Amino acid sequence: MAKRFSTIRYAEAMSQYIPYGKQDINQADIDAVIEVLRSDWITQGPAIEKFEKIVAEYCGVKYAVAVSSATAALHIACLASGLGIGDILWTSPNTFVASANCGLYCGAKVDFVDIDTNTYNLSIDELEHKLVRAEQEGCLPKVLVPVHFAGQCCEMERIAALSHQYDFKVIEDASHAIGGKYLGKSIGNCEFSDITVLSFHPVKIITTGEGGMLLTNQDDLYQKLIRLRSHGITRTSDLMQEESHGSWYYQQLELGFNYRITDIQAALGASQMQRLDEFVERRNFLAQRYHQLLQDLPITLPWQHPDTESSWHLYVIRLKLEKINKTHRQVFEGLRQTGIGVNLHYIPVHTQPYYQQLGFKAGNFPEAERYYQEAISIPIYYGLTEPAQDQVVTLLKQTILCN
Repeated sequence: MAKRFSTIRYAEAMSQYIPYGKQDINQADIDAVIEVLRSDWITQGPAIEKFEKIVAEYCGVKYAVAVSSATAALHIACLASGLGIGDILWTSPNTFVASANCGLYCGAKVDFVDIDTNTYNLSIDELEHKLVRAEQEGCLPKVLVPVHFAGQCCEMERIAALSHQYDFKVIEDASHAIGGKYLGKSIGNCEFSDITVLSFHPVKIITTGEGGMLLTNQDDLYQKLIRLRSHGITRTSDLMQEESHGSWYYQQLELGFNYRITDIQAALGASQMQRLDEFVERRNFLAQRYHQLLQDLPITLPWQHPDTESSWHLYVIRLKLEKINKTHRQVFEGLRQTGIGVNLHYIPVHTQPYYQQLGFKAGNFPEAERYYQEAISIPIYYGLTEPAQDQVVTLLKQTILCN
């Protein structure tokens, strides 16, 4: 009987399932896609350039290059930055594996900088100490990929100062952060970096289904990114190594990839951009509401650096396990069983089996590992209603406090 009751309760919970993140598609988005489907262009047409222009203007940056995914964007950002065999890329261990894998794709070595105890972004103090040691040992990074975790920008002004001092390129992984701000300006303006990467996966702030974008103010990087996106090919006569044979002619100048986005996706993205501020405003409202509703629980709530305005891609709590009569896993799985689709962002990259084979081991980056043992991402997305958020809070309280 107990088993049957449990099964019924689980089925009821799943019928009221609340995911941790979710896209919001309205009729304007659908109409924009239908318009492209009825046009002469569904792959490489005018919708892509329109989408790029909208994002570039919003972020206050000179150039934008739309691609098939943020992973593709990270890859060609590294290539355009000259990363290759014998070079080193540093990033945060608290990220999705793509932020590190992009360096390996280029034949470079990868290392990590432990995270800040408050923001869960890459620690600038740790970065500074590691750079001093690396200079002494002759193994400075060629590229740094700071990750704007959960939508909160890293301390980019300090990172830029260090990049000038130690001569490394900066690629911002802002996959979580479109719509956020740093020092009062839109994330993505590249004031303190060479390239910024955005993601448009469905759980992100806006979506194109799958898709990503690169932003830069540097003309040489822009031209290279455009080529790398499409097989290393150019149709620009000024870049060709001999006179054009005619209007049909193109030249492959380097080894590139098929990382193109489609007009269908770009049309959706351009439509979504019209509601970006609305999306971020709602996420901020929900985050502030969580702050109030959860303040008395034995958990650590997200902290925001005063220089930042987060886009709140994620709302991450940390369990004060010494005050809870349950394990991290018990709380996580207990919430899932009630229909709350919590998640965990992220398993520290250096603890993955593949990276262990490269020589990393548990204990290398202790703050990221402590964070992982306590963190849970709870639902936050544009369509989350206040009653649904109240349900999340009620079930979180019951799960944590109930023996």
